[in-house]
Amino acid sequence: MKALCWHSAKDIRCDEIPDPRIEHPRDAIIKVTSCAICGSDLHLYDGYMPGMENGDVMGHEFMGEVVEVGPGSKHAMKVGDRVVIPFTIICGECDQCKRGNFSVCERSNRNKDIADKMFGHTTAGLFGYTHLTGGYPGGQAEYVRGRTSRYRATVCPMSRCCSWATSFRRGGRQRCNATSSPRTPWPYGVAGQSDR
Repeated sequence: MKALCWHSAKDIRCDEIPDPRIEHPRDAIIKVTSCAICGSDLHLYDGYMPGMENGDVMGHEFMGEVVEVGPGSKHAMKVGDRVVIPFTIICGECDQCKRGNFSVCERSNRNKDIADKMFGHTTAGLFGYTHLTGGYPGGQAEYVRGRTSRYRATVCPMSRCCSWATSFRRGGRQRCNATSSPRTPWPYGVAGQSDR
């Protein structure tokens, strides 16, 4: 597949890389249909954020269609679901997630020891950001591997979630109506979980 890959500061290329595959029963493969460039991507482009490695896939704001699900994800989604993927990867089960502090999920950053040293605490894993946040491949690609948890879906179904454009047009105050869906009790879903 094709993906935008970081090679060094100010050197981003469209590369051919292997397609993601199901590696865990709760994995899902998402075909990316839309993605955005975030201001945080400029920190990577400029070399401001440490922890990037040659060939890392960029992008942490994307949406798409589920094309494959692992046996442990079938409760949360099915092939053909159109989904919005949040960039924060959370487990939904640790103390911080239970408190609603999703950006500091205690389980999803597979490089939490490095983040502890750099930031003084760990952060959640993030799609398409540095290895300080887990080194997960991002959404500036044709396909992405995501993860569901037992309690929350990895994704927010588009049919149950307001569009970002609508939210921004109304001053960012519009609430996502996904809370009414039994498949997505938290409107932004769960973007993944560590492989530990």
